[in-house]
Amino acid sequence: MMSLPAVLRSRPRRPEWLSPRILRIEALAGLVVALALIPEAVSFSIIAGVDPRIGLFASFTMAVTIAVTGGRPAMISAATGAIALVLAPLAREHGVEYLVAAVVLGGLLQALLGAVGVARLMRFLPRSVMVGFVNALAILIFTAQLPYLADVPWSVYALLAAGLVIMVVLPRLTTAIPAPLVAIVVLTAFTVAAGVTVPTVGDQGELPSSLPVLGIPSVPLTVETLTIIAPFSIAMALVGLMESLMTAKLVDGITDTHSNKTRESWGQGVANIVTGFFGGMGGCAMIGQTMINVKSGARTRLSTFLAGVFLLILVVALGPVVALIPMAALVGVMIMVAVGTFDWHSIRLTTLRKMPKSETTVMVATVAVTVFTHNLAIGVVVGVLVALVLFAHRVAHLVSVDSVLDPDGSTKIYRVTGQLFFASSNDLVFQFDYAGDPANVVIDLSEAHIWDASTVASLDAITKKYEERGTTLTITGMNESSEQRHAALAGSLGADH
Repeated sequence: MMSLPAVLRSRPRRPEWLSPRILRIEALAGLVVALALIPEAVSFSIIAGVDPRIGLFASFTMAVTIAVTGGRPAMISAATGAIALVLAPLAREHGVEYLVAAVVLGGLLQALLGAVGVARLMRFLPRSVMVGFVNALAILIFTAQLPYLADVPWSVYALLAAGLVIMVVLPRLTTAIPAPLVAIVVLTAFTVAAGVTVPTVGDQGELPSSLPVLGIPSVPLTVETLTIIAPFSIAMALVGLMESLMTAKLVDGITDTHSNKTRESWGQGVANIVTGFFGGMGGCAMIGQTMINVKSGARTRLSTFLAGVFLLILVVALGPVVALIPMAALVGVMIMVAVGTFDWHSIRLTTLRKMPKSETTVMVATVAVTVFTHNLAIGVVVGVLVALVLFAHRVAHLVSVDSVLDPDGSTKIYRVTGQLFFASSNDLVFQFDYAGDPANVVIDLSEAHIWDASTVASLDAITKKYEERGTTLTITGMNESSEQRHAALAGSLGADH
């Protein structure tokens, strides 16, 4: 009897996520995330000034789509506060249909930016900005829970304390079931059985009773419409990409895995396009829910996909049950996420003593601006700008100019050491003794590098000052890159210092 070829005898390898253990972890993590998404989506809908169902549908379509198109497994994308804040004025002034049209256009812009490689800019984010982003995020997650703890019965605080105890103690006993899920189930069962009256998910807004419907935004296809929605779409695209890529980088560090940032960029765009055509309010990566997912043990796309599916099932099919969940339980989950997200090591006295003051300044600036504006994108931009200014200031002071006079007194040699760019070369023109130097001067740049036109302009100014005094100036020692830049720009920059 002839044996089958080895390729036919071997069974196809089963995907890793189909193993019972991983499937259970991914499914339970997705369920916890879905429960946490409900009040967030409702709250963000209120911020945007739209029906809560629009935020819930957006969270469903974003999660399901990004599970397929995204580049960072286990990351959760849904309706977010940042996007809600960006689009709120548009919804208020022109209506929901214009908001939906802006979401579609914003998604197209994100896909385009992703295709041209905007994700590569992530490499220029300093670590201090990343730490500030994480800490600011934790603070915002925590402060976002405070309204749910104001003007509430004392029983809310008792439930919150009980939930926190469960989530702290249970992981030390077993990790078979995510502690946040246990806390939600136990507290809900207790409030229903004991008849305790506390704020619930149902109090946050009406839950949908039907599926989202595919459609085209009802707006005039005119240039005027484009001028109305374009500014909001551009802002949404940039804010959404920045938050998503920062979150992806954070998850990379937590899971010790690498993700495709370019795919994540255009995947976010595709998810927003789909969301817009289903009438959603758009969104991006959600750091809080992503942390819940990752801390629950999820590592694959399955948890993201199931979070979206569970969300739809919960709000459409099990809406009356979900409405009974006490907000105290979900607030407790988010508080634990905030505590786990904050980089406590970054504020220890031992760390602060060792850390350069410039690094600490960048971190504090990022945190302060983010918390003040409630916008992570603005905080990151300011943090990067502060880091650039401090870096330029630090490097500028690393340039030195030393001189030596030939024994016969006919030639003076200046040796310039350091990186020459706009910040360090502006004062270069004042480092030479034009009136007292001999007939021949040599500037040796073998230990320096010319980075920009500002430096070439400064060298032109130095050359002009020596020529006015009849001094012969020779510039030597330039490396290939510096020589090419100098040759291309010298004499054409209008130096008149």
